[in-house]
Amino acid sequence: MSGVMKRMGMIFRAKANKALDRAEDPRETLDYSYQKQLELLQKVRRGVADVATSRKRLELQLNQLQSQSSKLEDQGRKALALGREDLAREALSRRAALQQQVSDLEVQHQTLQGEEEKLTLAAQRLQAKVDAFRTKKETIKATYTAAQAQTRIAESFSGISEEMSDVGVAIQRAEDKTAQLQARAGAIDELLASGALDDHSGLAKDDIQAELDRLSGGTDVELELQRMKAELAGGPSSSKQAIEGGTGTPQDQPQQSSHPRFDKQ
Repeated sequence: MSGVMKRMGMIFRAKANKALDRAEDPRETLDYSYQKQLELLQKVRRGVADVATSRKRLELQLNQLQSQSSKLEDQGRKALALGREDLAREALSRRAALQQQVSDLEVQHQTLQGEEEKLTLAAQRLQAKVDAFRTKKETIKATYTAAQAQTRIAESFSGISEEMSDVGVAIQRAEDKTAQLQARAGAIDELLASGALDDHSGLAKDDIQAELDRLSGGTDVELELQRMKAELAGGPSSSKQAIEGGTGTPQDQPQQSSHPRFDKQ
């Protein structure tokens, strides 16, 4: 049972990893990393500013203590000049306490100054790394975008090639079907002309009938032509006689003999 669960867990992690790979955009990942680096740089700069502020505060305190120390020294000198040795001793005692505070603050000031220098150097180095990463990030993003565009163009050309191949196949099928229909129509015409197939429409005719129709059509034309000539030459009577008598005249007809003809028995 544990083996099955481990296998199911591995399959689930593999599926999830594959889904994440499909959903992940390297450009977004680079932008996110650059944003995190900027945030870290901002924190370092804020730390430098905080240390510098503390150092500046110590410098102000040192200036105040040194000013008080100088004032106590002057007061002790004046008291001693007036013969007040006790006052001069008190002023010098206070000045000694202030000097101890000044020494402690100077040590802290040196420590803060060293920390500030370290943080400033770290901020400068981090700034240089962030700038270099930004340049590299933009280069990678531009390269990725160009590769993505090339891939899309290649896929588009591949799709066009497949479509053109399908069109070529369709054209070839159409040409083959057209040639087949033309061949079938020619074969049917030849079979009808030879009489191998009966034409129930009555339009197809054999060779003999076609020749008779041609001769009959020629005779009708000749008769019509003679009628028109007779009308032009002698009027309607002549044309009627010409049509009724055919092409010959009455004089051209053979005369019958007036004598009786006896056949031999």
